Formats: sequence, C-alpha cells, structure tokens
Amino acid sequence: MVRIKTKEAASAWIGLLATVIVAGVLFSLQAKGVQIRWIAAAGVLLGTFTIVTFVALFIIRKYVSYKLKPIYSIVLSRDVHTKEIFSELKDKKVEDIGEELTAWADTNDKEIARLKEAEQFRKQYLGNVAHELKTPIFNVQGYISTLLDGGLEDELINRKYLERAEKSIDRLINIVNDLDTISKLESSMNKLDMEKFDVVALAKEIADQAEMEADKKGIKISVKGAENLPSPFWALADKHYIGQVFVNLIINSIRYGKEGGQTRIRFRDMLDKILVEVEDNGLGIGKEDLPRVFERFYRTDKGRSREQGGTGLGLAIVKHIIEAHGERITVRSEPGVGSTFSFTLKKVNLQDIK
Repeated sequence: MVRIKTKEAASAWIGLLATVIVAGVLFSLQAKGVQIRWIAAAGVLLGTFTIVTFVALFIIRKYVSYKLKPIYSIVLSRDVHTKEIFSELKDKKVEDIGEELTAWADTNDKEIARLKEAEQFRKQYLGNVAHELKTPIFNVQGYISTLLDGGLEDELINRKYLERAEKSIDRLINIVNDLDTISKLESSMNKLDMEKFDVVALAKEIADQAEMEADKKGIKISVKGAENLPSPFWALADKHYIGQVFVNLIINSIRYGKEGGQTRIRFRDMLDKILVEVEDNGLGIGKEDLPRVFERFYRTDKGRSREQGGTGLGLAIVKHIIEAHGERITVRSEPGVGSTFSFTLKKVNLQDIK
C-alpha cells in the first residue's frame, strides 16, 4: 500500500492517475484505428501530468488551509489569514502539522491541569488562612465580651482575660508577619541583598539567642565549627533571610524536641556549596507527613503546634527563602528518633574575602 505523507506526493499521484487515464484513452483510440502521433501524445501526457498535478496541489492546499484556519486561529488566539496558512504549510508535511497540534494540545492540557491545581491550592490556602485567623480572633472577642459584661470589675478574672487576649493578639501578629514574609518572598519586587558572611558565626549568634527558650526544656544547642571563629565556611547569600532560616529551624527543633534533648548544627564542605544541617533528637516526623512538611499551615500535630505558638508557616518560609537563593532544602526524619533539615548555600573561597 502506498503511503502518502505530503501534499506534493498526493498531487503527483493524482496527476499520474490522470495521465494513465489519458494514456488508456489514447490506446483505445489506436485500437479502434485512429492514427496516433506518439510524439504529440507524449506531450499531451506530460502536459496532463503537469497541469493536473499543480491543479490538484492548489486544491489540496486550499482545502487543507480552509480546514486548518479555525484550528490555527484557536492555537494562535487571533484571526488567521489564509495567506498565513499557505505560508505555514509551504514546507511542512501533514504529519508535522499533526505533531505540532498534538504538542499544542498536550501543552494546553498541562496548563489547564496547572491552573486547576493552582485554583485548588488557592481555595485551600484561603480556607487555611481563615481557619488560622478565626481561632485567635474569636478568643479575643470572647475575652473582651466577658470583660465588658462585668468581668472588668472582677479582679479575679480581668487580668487573666487581658493576658489571654494579649496572647491571642500576639498570635495574630505572628501569622500576619509570616504571611507578609511569604508574600515578599514570592513577589518579584523583593530583591535579595547578597553579601559574603561567616555562616557558622551567624548560626552561633542565632543559637545563643535561642538558648533561653532551649533551657526551659533542658535542650542543648551545639554549633559544630563555632569554637574558632572566623570559620572556613563563608557563604554568599542574604544574611538577614538566612538568619531567619536558622531562627525557624532552631525554634522548630526546640518546640518539637524532647526534654533534655539536643539540637546540633553542622556544616559540610561540598566544593562550591556549603551543606548546612540542623538536627534534633525529638519527636520525629512520620513518612506520610514528610512530603507535606513545607506546605503552608500544615502541621503533623495540630493541637500541640498551636499550644507551642507556631503559625504553621515557619517551614514554608524556610523553603521560600532557600529556593529564592536558587538552592534546595530537604528533610529526613524517623518518629521517636528525630529530624534533620539540610540545605545548601553558595560557598565563598577564603582567598576571595577581603
């Protein structure tokens, strides 16, 4: 079976068929006694082939253009002139057109799926924000209503309720601040202030600031490599935001660490990168929760997380900051053993430090 892949081949076959038909007519006339001049007949056959081929090619192009015009108008999202289709099809096989349209359809399907996923995420995100804000707002409303209904004059409850209201307001402020941080990180207006700094010294500074909170649970924070500063681990990054990464990871390790436990911060030389690890021997994270720990408002233990004062946005902020630097953060964990968060930073050679 003959496979016709191009418009030109189809036209040539039509021209050949017409030529065969004309040749058959000439042979039948000769059989009936009509004298045929075969030199002239050869010219007629050649002319028939040429004329029919070109006419067939014109008609096929016209028909294909007519059929493809609305499709290309959809693909290009504008009105397409027939001349454009003629020009587009000039050097293309029908199979090429099919592949182009299939690729466009696949891309369109992926875009639709992405938009649906984004819409689902938006709905879920708005629901989570509303849920997280609702609890402290209702708490404040309840405390104030109680005070206005006579509790303000009762010395046994007025201070207690005001302190509780203040705690709920602090929680609201923390949530709004974290949402604002994520918004800035996602915005193209946000510019990272890249500078060279001793990442070990920064980690030691943050660890010292968190020491008071760690002491409440008897947790010891150790920064490996901070004994002799400056250290050989200098990074090129936004110092402010990387400091926030350390704050979130260290506070997270304290909140979910066990009494009398440890938080270790280690650094590894990875040629042009620095690998930073924040490890604890706390509760750990289950396998089913690991893929989602960096999602906004996702908590492995919702009730306990709120008791600890977390907003559910800390790890999402950490992920945004690290990815804004073009780096990656990962987590490995085992329930009852502990968790290790690892991320990379661009390394600066010591000889480049002035």
